[in-house]
Amino acid sequence: MADTPPLSTTGNPALKLDAQLCFALYSTLLGVNKVYRTLLRELDLTYPQYLVMLVLWERDERNVSDICSLLYLETATLTPLLKRLEARGLVNRRRSPSDERQVIVSLSEAGRALYAQVQHSPGCMCESLSCSQDDIVALRKQLLTLRDALFQHV
Repeated sequence: MADTPPLSTTGNPALKLDAQLCFALYSTLLGVNKVYRTLLRELDLTYPQYLVMLVLWERDERNVSDICSLLYLETATLTPLLKRLEARGLVNRRRSPSDERQVIVSLSEAGRALYAQVQHSPGCMCESLSCSQDDIVALRKQLLTLRDALFQHV
């Protein structure tokens, strides 16, 4: 068995780890998450919580299904996140008066105040990537095109 060459040297080169687009995306995302973990530590937010807050800072009072749709999350994933944000006093959840099945999420005063503390985050990411703002805009556009194409097939 020790004399048998690895399959990757005799088989399909497209099956090598470094040839995989999925691994390039995955490992890049790990790096992005590490940068954000450092940025968000002082705010005591996780990256997914930060995304929820971004959605609410953009437009307050959204129902849970809207947040799920915007963040590509399932309700079972989002609900515990919202409960933790509510326990921290950053958001409020209430049933919609017009439809009891819908839960409306809104910013608390503390959640609104937190917005002022994250103003530096986009610049820090730009600095961490060692790219220009134009490079980031172009990369973001490519990634959104890729994401949209993938979601057409799932």
